[in-house]
Amino acid sequence: MQQSSLFSEFEIQCRNKFPSTRYQGCKAKFTDWIWHEMSSIPFHTALDAFGGTGSVAYTLKSNGKSVTYNDILPFNAIIGKAIIENASTFLSDSEVDFLLREHSGFEYPTFIVDNFKDIYYTEEENHWLDVVRYNISILQEEYKRAIAWFALFQACIIKRPYNLFHRKNLYVRLMDVKRSFGNKKTWDTSFETHFRTFVREANNAVFDNGEDCYVLNMDALKVDNRYDLVYIDTPYINEKGVGVDYADFYHFLNGLVYYDNWNNLIDYSSKHHRLKRQYNIWSDKENILNGFSRLIEHFQNSILVFSYRSNGIPSIESLIGLLENYGRHNKLRYSRDIKYALSDTKSKEVLIISYPK
Repeated sequence: MQQSSLFSEFEIQCRNKFPSTRYQGCKAKFTDWIWHEMSSIPFHTALDAFGGTGSVAYTLKSNGKSVTYNDILPFNAIIGKAIIENASTFLSDSEVDFLLREHSGFEYPTFIVDNFKDIYYTEEENHWLDVVRYNISILQEEYKRAIAWFALFQACIIKRPYNLFHRKNLYVRLMDVKRSFGNKKTWDTSFETHFRTFVREANNAVFDNGEDCYVLNMDALKVDNRYDLVYIDTPYINEKGVGVDYADFYHFLNGLVYYDNWNNLIDYSSKHHRLKRQYNIWSDKENILNGFSRLIEHFQNSILVFSYRSNGIPSIESLIGLLENYGRHNKLRYSRDIKYALSDTKSKEVLIISYPK
């Protein structure tokens, strides 16, 4: 009983330290509800198969689970390194000062300055990005580097209209007009100020829960089937058949990771220099149900927890039918009504908790 009481205090201390983010689709505001619905399930090892911001993986870590975070996008996997796998490494103020200075004797590349003029950031900001990205790359310690990357990614997101990279729209930031959306003060705050803020938030998120936690960067269907529980929050297709393509929305962040090969990855026919598109079953409304079927079969021995929306494609009824075809026992849990940014449609967040036969 004493151990349980102490752990409860530890859990409360950790939960409030998850860093802020404006990443689209982040489940941070639902993690208390999600954990409430999952807390009575007997499990120890957990896979967050489509990890995204890491908010659910972080909640599982905060509650003493051995968590494996997976995401197919490289920049997301680095975020997982910083706050899920990392148990004890922090980035110091002196190291931050080093990262934010332009050092004589370094031959800084200029890819962003040369290729992204008037697309996302000002010329001065593009230069800053070239410099700081290079400085991060020469940090020796993996987790320190991951924290720095995390801060850079979040700073890039927060200075973007809509917090996305889906359009060439720097002009939205720079126009001198009355605005009905966005936060011009946030956009105009310097990269350095945002970077320092997000380093502090990442440092505050680091803790050791006494269990081994891991990060993977791969197709969820190729992850080993060895977990007590698999949490599944795939990209979402709404009732109109419009999907969320995170690789497209955040291509610039993956470009930063692939900096030395960025030139070969860009689709230069696009005005905003996105990366060349690759097929994604999770944004294909004609084939997504097959993706779910493959997931269920692949992780057939695990408890599955699907995070979904009441108005998604495929329908909840279709998913339940699919699970029942595999002989699984299923429970449905509904959240309150929600309205997402950039959407005029209300829906409910849904958990499908599915037990193997």
